[in-house]
Parts: sequence; C-alpha cells; structure tokens
Amino acid sequence: MAPLPIRQIAYFVPDVRAAARAHSAAFGSGPYYVADHIALTHAVHRGVERELDHSSAYGQWGEVMIEFCQQNNPGPSAFHDIYPEGSGRTGLHHVALFVDNLGAAIADFAARGAPLALDARMTDGFRYVFVDMVEACGHMLELYEPTENLQGFYEQVRRKAGDFSEGVVHDIAFG
Repeated sequence: MAPLPIRQIAYFVPDVRAAARAHSAAFGSGPYYVADHIALTHAVHRGVERELDHSSAYGQWGEVMIEFCQQNNPGPSAFHDIYPEGSGRTGLHHVALFVDNLGAAIADFAARGAPLALDARMTDGFRYVFVDMVEACGHMLELYEPTENLQGFYEQVRRKAGDFSEGVVHDIAFG
C-alpha cells in the first residue's frame, strides 16, 4: 500500500461542542462545524446492523482536520469498542485516510489482521468505514474515498481556519 497521509484526527468525547471550544481555547484550532445526529441509512458494527446516532464537530488545526465525536444512543458501536459505554473514558478514537478504492482497502487491511469495525452509509450515499487497528496502533482508522463533496468540505473547513468572526462553533447538516 502506498503511503496515505492522515487527513483527520478524531477524538471520542461526551460533548462535541464543549470539546471544540476547549480545543480552540487551548490550541487556536477551529472554528468548528457541528453536525448533530448524523443521519445514516445503515451502520453495520462487527457484522451486525445497529443503530448509530452520533454527532461530530469538525475544525482545522494546522495542516490536519480535528473531529470530535459523541455517541447519542446507548449500545455497542465502534466508539464503545475503545471507550466502553458508561466508563466515562474519552480520547483518540481514529485517524482518517483517503483511499482510492474503499473495497480494496478494506480487503487489504483485513488480510493484514485489521477487521472492519463499522461500515456506514449516510443518507446522501456517502460511505465510510472504521478499520480496527487498536492492537497495532491504539486507534481505529476511518477510510473513505475522496469524493467531490468530501474534498469540498475539507477545503471549506481549511479555508475558514482561524476566522472566528462568527464564533467558535457553527451548526451544519449532512445529507
């Protein structure tokens, strides 16, 4: 596999807005764009279809996007695989990589002993996965193909970096 640069670092937290404000105050990152209750048409966790209601905040920190994730519903998930429900634990959850062919990347990681922890699709058809690299790296990998919409979102967050004229946190919706 060719080297894949990290596009995003993501943390699991109890409150994405509070985490975004705290990170911005400590490191000057942001502003952050918050998507509440991200709509999924399906979420398959470890081979089982499950509900996954989550919210995320996205902001820029230097050359990398930062994401804060919170799970809004109880139950098993790729988030709770690392940070068990009710434990109060938070921290690094995943790093995100762009891949040219998602199916081939999933197969390649599986062949190297990194199973699929989550296969999810949003209502607009966008697909992303979490590959379990916890044993090897201490975190999950999020993989997705660099669609025009996704690259546009990354560029929008990058362009707005450091512009706090409208505040630190802004609400957005994903379709």
